[in-house]
Amino acid sequence: MAANPPKIKTAINSNERLKNLKTTFETKYGESPLFYACAPGRVNLIGEHIDYCGYSVLPMAIEQNILAAVSVNSSGMIQLANTNPQYQDFKQSCSEEIIIDSDNPKWYYYFLCGVKGIQERFGITRLAGMSCVIDGTIPPSSGLSSSSALVCCSGLLTMEANQKSLSKVSLAEICAKCERYIGTEGGGMDQSISFLAEKGTAKLIEFQPLRATDVKLPEGPVFVISNCCKEMNKAASSHYNIRVVECRIATKILAQARGLDSSGLLKLAQVQTELKASLEEMLTLVDEVLHPEPYSREEVCKTLCITLEQLSTDLLSSNTQDVTHFKLHQRAKHVYGEAARVMTFKSVCDSGPVESMQLLGELMNQSHASCRDLYECSCPELDQLVDICLKSGAVGSRLTGAGWGGCAVSMVPSEKVESFLQAVREAYFLPDPRRAAMEKQSLFVSKPGGGAAVFLEE
Repeated sequence: MAANPPKIKTAINSNERLKNLKTTFETKYGESPLFYACAPGRVNLIGEHIDYCGYSVLPMAIEQNILAAVSVNSSGMIQLANTNPQYQDFKQSCSEEIIIDSDNPKWYYYFLCGVKGIQERFGITRLAGMSCVIDGTIPPSSGLSSSSALVCCSGLLTMEANQKSLSKVSLAEICAKCERYIGTEGGGMDQSISFLAEKGTAKLIEFQPLRATDVKLPEGPVFVISNCCKEMNKAASSHYNIRVVECRIATKILAQARGLDSSGLLKLAQVQTELKASLEEMLTLVDEVLHPEPYSREEVCKTLCITLEQLSTDLLSSNTQDVTHFKLHQRAKHVYGEAARVMTFKSVCDSGPVESMQLLGELMNQSHASCRDLYECSCPELDQLVDICLKSGAVGSRLTGAGWGGCAVSMVPSEKVESFLQAVREAYFLPDPRRAAMEKQSLFVSKPGGGAAVFLEE
């Protein structure tokens, strides 16, 4: 588990994508890459918006990834280019401090998060000069973790370029922490699966300490990913961080209601641990302590015996300072319910009963309903797409990723895959010209892929 990311010798010219990337790199910089680094995107099968509350999640890596060609040189510069022309080139001096503007999340800032994370971990005063070309096959802003994969790829290649060494677990933890430079207060799932994934298996990812356990998925169904084609950049809006803050405030109020010292408690899982309670008991506690009507700032402050200033500095994040009301009951109810569904999903996979496909599908459907109704992180397009997927033969379907746009994941019996794809294509993608144009990269079957790696030319 403490292993380092693999270094794989490969014949670059026998891989079409690596070959094309090498050619693009040579044309751009007039030299050959020294090595390549890749980090996969992921699909979360179940366990949405609970990693930052301290609860286990159940993702798998997908085959789509971020791939970088890298040369190390004495230019004293970090130079970045992207094979996608919509992303502009960027360069920065190795001796300048890395500044990340979280109010203006450009693509290269995600790359710089990874560089900065490694620089700080090792106290590197002057980074090695690097030239990089990035190529991504993960649809951006789709809930498949394209931004975290870019941060992970950058952290990995910066480590390699500066001749440092870290385990996959350490890299995942660093990349989870440094992505916060761009303002997203995530919980670490995306970075963990990007490094710890193994081909052919999903993973139960647990936090504190970070560890990953294989979850063998049933033989019968496959997972199909469909993009609702509404983009959601979680760093560019406050939806995501508002939910983080609501869970934080709910944590404090639940802890206080049971006489706990809440000063060190920021995650809903910590309250459960302190109370030594089951998830069912936590759900009962939510109903007893938190009312369904939104809490005003004043009510939060009165309940917690804090000032408005303390609320702003201790509990709110920079982009949630103007939020006036908080839905604490609904958010806590989702988190504890979803945490229970993750554990049930894993135990069904482990025991492999005959009816496991139906049971897992039902858990996915419950998860989507909770995300839609309690966490309010769905959107009309996602709800429509999930509905179409279920009518087209999926046994379970749910939004995956942050939500408010992006992708759904559906569990489909193997023998129905072709008819399912055709039905979803006809009902969701073809009637709309914009969706129809995006369909090729927006509807696909995914198998569990491998984790981040470095490739060296044979």
